Order: sequence, then C-alpha cells, then structure tokens
Amino acid sequence: MGYDRRATRTIAYREQVATWTVVSPWRQLAPRAEAFLLGVPTQLWTRKLLDLWYKNAIIYSLNVATYKDGNGDGIGDFAGLIERLDHIAQLGVTCLWLLPFYPSPGLDHGYDVTDYYNVAPALGTLGDFVEFSHQARLRGLRLIIDLPINHTSEQHPWFQQARVDPSSPHRKYYVWSNTEPENSADGVVFPGFQSSVWTYDLRARAWYYHRFYQHQPDLDITCPAVRDEIFKILGFWLELGISGFRIDAAPFVVEEVRPNRSPKRHYEFFGQLRDFLSWRKGDSVLLAEANVRASELHRYFGDGSRIHMLFAFLINQHLFLSLAEERAEPLRQCLTTVPKLPQSAQWAHFLRNHDELDLGRLLPEQRDQAYAAFAPEPKMQLYGRGIRRRLAGMLGNNRHRIELAFSLLFSLPGTPVIYYGDELGMGDDLSLPERWPVRTCMQWTDDPNAGFSTAPNERLLHSVIADGEFGSKQVNAAAQQRDPNSLFNWFRRLTEVRKSCPEIGWGDCILPQADSSSILVQHYSLESKSVLILHNLGPNECKTMLHDVSSSDKLTDLFGNRVYPAKRAMGTEIELDGYGYRWFRIDSG
Repeated sequence: MGYDRRATRTIAYREQVATWTVVSPWRQLAPRAEAFLLGVPTQLWTRKLLDLWYKNAIIYSLNVATYKDGNGDGIGDFAGLIERLDHIAQLGVTCLWLLPFYPSPGLDHGYDVTDYYNVAPALGTLGDFVEFSHQARLRGLRLIIDLPINHTSEQHPWFQQARVDPSSPHRKYYVWSNTEPENSADGVVFPGFQSSVWTYDLRARAWYYHRFYQHQPDLDITCPAVRDEIFKILGFWLELGISGFRIDAAPFVVEEVRPNRSPKRHYEFFGQLRDFLSWRKGDSVLLAEANVRASELHRYFGDGSRIHMLFAFLINQHLFLSLAEERAEPLRQCLTTVPKLPQSAQWAHFLRNHDELDLGRLLPEQRDQAYAAFAPEPKMQLYGRGIRRRLAGMLGNNRHRIELAFSLLFSLPGTPVIYYGDELGMGDDLSLPERWPVRTCMQWTDDPNAGFSTAPNERLLHSVIADGEFGSKQVNAAAQQRDPNSLFNWFRRLTEVRKSCPEIGWGDCILPQADSSSILVQHYSLESKSVLILHNLGPNECKTMLHDVSSSDKLTDLFGNRVYPAKRAMGTEIELDGYGYRWFRIDSG
C-alpha cells in the first residue's frame, strides 16, 4: 500500500506541474514565478533561480576501506576518512562519491550488499557515518553514495528467505525459472570469469538470474515491494545528509528479465526515483552508470525529468583514442555528435575509476590502438574490452601527459570526477586479479604501509604499493603537499581554474577547427562571458591562429596570467608546448 500511496501522490503532483508554463525539470519553482520566467532565456533563469549545484561541481571518488585506517585493524574506516577530510577539501573538490560501504561478504568490492540500512562493521557504525557526514558538510563537501540495487548478495536475508520458502514474499524479489533457460550464457558481463547468467540453487530447487557474478542474484524491478524497498533505502540515507546516489549498472536496474524471453527495460522507473528525491530533498541528484549507445541516452535523461547526471562513457573512450593517436579529431567528432542534453542534465566525465577502462564502444582496430598505447601486455587488459591500469601507469608516468589528460578532463562540457590517489599519480599492482590492481590503499606517507595503517602488513585487507616507481617512498601525499611543484599542488590550481569557469558546466560549447591536427579548441560562452581552451595532444610544439576571437577581445591566460591586449587578439597566434594546454578568459571590449 505504501507504494500505491506514493504513486497517487506522484500522479497528483504531475497534474499540478502540468499546469505550469515551465517544463518538468524545474519542479522546485513555485507557480507564482511563472510571470517572471516568461520571456527570460531558459539558461539564465535556471542558473540564477535553481541551485543545480552539480553543474559546477568537482567530484572525488573513494573507497572507505582503502582510504585511511583509523583504528589500526588493517581496514580503512570512517574514523580514518574523517582524519583525512582536510586533504580532500584542500584539493578543492566539492563533492565526495563513496563506493559501497554497506555490510557485505566483500566478494565484489562491496557491491554484494547484505544490508542497505547499515555500515559494514569493519568500517564503523551509523554513528560514525553521521559524524563523517557532519564533518564533510562543515568543509563544504556534498556526499553521493553508491546505490547497487540491481542485485544483492546471495547472503542477503531477502535471498535467504526466498530460496528456502517458495511462499515467502521475498521470493518475488528475485527472478526464478523452474528449468534452465535457453541461451543461459547470453549476456555475460565478465567473460573469462563468468560462464552463465542463470544458476541452479539446490535449496530453492530453481534457477535464479544474475546479470553479474552468481553470488549476486538480481532483484526484480517489476515487483512493487522491491520498488518500495528502494524508495525506503533512498529516504533513509537522505535523512543522514546525503546529496545524491550513484546508480550502479543503471541499464540492468530497469531491466525486466523472464526465462526464454527478450528483456524489457522500464526506463520510467528513473522518473519515479527522481520524483521521490524531489519530494524528500529537492537538491539531491541521481548519477547513473550506463555504458550505452548514443541512441539510447535519451531514455535515461528523458525530458530532464529522469537522471540528473550520466557518466560519459562514449566521450571517455574517444578521449583515450585521441590520446593514443595524439590527434584531436576522434574526441572532437564524439563531442559534436553526442546528443544535446536537457537543460537540467549533465555529463559526468572521468579518466579512471575503480573498474576497468572500458573500450567496448570503440571499433576493434581503434581498441587495438588504445591497447598498443596504454596496455601493450596481455596482463594489462581485461574482459577483451578493457584496461586494468591507473592513469599514471598508462601514460608512462609522464608529468606532461598526466597534466594534459586532467586538463582535458576538466575542460569537457560537464562535471569532472577524480579517482582517489590520481591527484598524486598513484600506480597499479598488476599482480592482483581482475579489477583489483587499481584498488590499492591510499599512499599518505613514506612510512610502513604508506601511512595507511599502523597494523602489521600481513593484517591489511587491501594491498599497498610499497616499492618501485609508484611505491609510497616515491609517491605519497605528505611529500607532495610540501612540494609547491608537485602534481597535488598543480591539481589544486586546476580545480581553482575550473571553478572560476562556470561556462563549462552551464554554457554552450563550440569546437573551432585548429591549424594543427593535434590541437583541440573549445570555446564556451554563458550570457556575456566566455572561455577559450586549447590542448595539444601531440609531443611536438605547435601553433594555431585564433580565428573566432574578435579584435576587441582581451585574452587572459588563466594558468600563465599572461594578457593578450585588445586590438591584438584578432589573428593572434597561440603557441603550445608538446602535450601543452592553455586556458583563456575572453573579455569583450
């Protein structure tokens, strides 16, 4: 009945907003604002009147278990994370994305959840989480938490009750078949590590569906009780200070699977999630993981009434293709062909994250080029489509190329997402299986265990990179914080520059042609302000003329603080070092 009441409220609410002259994304506006909004450009009133904070945010992703051990038991925890919040705030980010921290057997990095309403005991208590939430808020940091609702752990009480009792209400939470479905190997996500998407359970005497590993049975999104439970999970964490949720495996969350039938996806569920958030906490957001074709993207954003932000997998893959080819055209072409987003929607851009770098949307020959450039050895590759390395290792630990890559990331139209440790240039441990090489412990100092924990090394749950080029003796936060020329302090400057350019998050972007194939030019404008950004993806110095800048414009180099006066900008030739970048603010005369 709870779900039915919510549906009734949602329908009534939609009928109310349908009478407004403004469109559905602006649900927080009162009808009395209508007269003011008429005749005002959409872009202007959305930025001035709505606090779409994610439009100009900088997100930092971390795993609590690998960030900092606060009690010396060898596992990162919320107490340790609180100790290191100043490092994150000092970096200049505005939002934290926490990977799963729920109780879990830990067979899939915490994505196999056994209790959505609690904290894994090794990481702390709900009280510790609330204190962390409070401390983050004091530093101006918003919080996004992972929401793995496509599946649960097989050890979740829901599944345990479902498998032993066919009449249990939890039986309907999952997808079952009395016989092995045809083509049970179709749709395998982890080839080489997963052989089927259906597994026979002896206690249930039936086959259950799992899009991922067999220890992660899928929830049935068409079950009203499951949807109601998901709403309660969102409501619970919103009350504890959360500003949003990262929806794991979004295409499969809305997928209806039945034995021997083609799957059907219920994208409208994203709108129902958005409605719930709008009622409970109007400025909370949904950030979805969906590596899908460009033609499917509109199903996730809708008209601006579904997902707020979507990870830009297509752009990410073409960015790396451009870096591999040292040519701007693959990225430029992708940026010009991806669909235009609704005004309230946003891309979330990234270079690396906790998973493999997925290159599955590239053509085979393009993927081979990326492999040759960044993962030439088979042990660096994964699932026949991805790379299991961190960025610094992929780029040969070349400081110029690392800066170029992150400058590109921050210049893309959307919100940048940083993976913990990349601000230091941390490396990977390829001796670890599957996606674990990029999930090593944060390197704080050159002390034992990289300052992550005071526990003996053999008690550490996760690996520390202690030796070699990327070992904690060479790469650690303490040393870089003291060094004004470190990657960390360069990163601080980059975040300051990005936050000073709201045109990137809010404005319109054009991509003028450059005089060199290695140069990408981006020109952003918002109201009367504009920013011009140039990147040289090649190793050699080059030049380009600024053909689209007026002779009355003054250019200020935001990194170099050099000013190109008005009356000289027209036809000004800009020089770029190998792997160089230039950010200019344009002041019109």
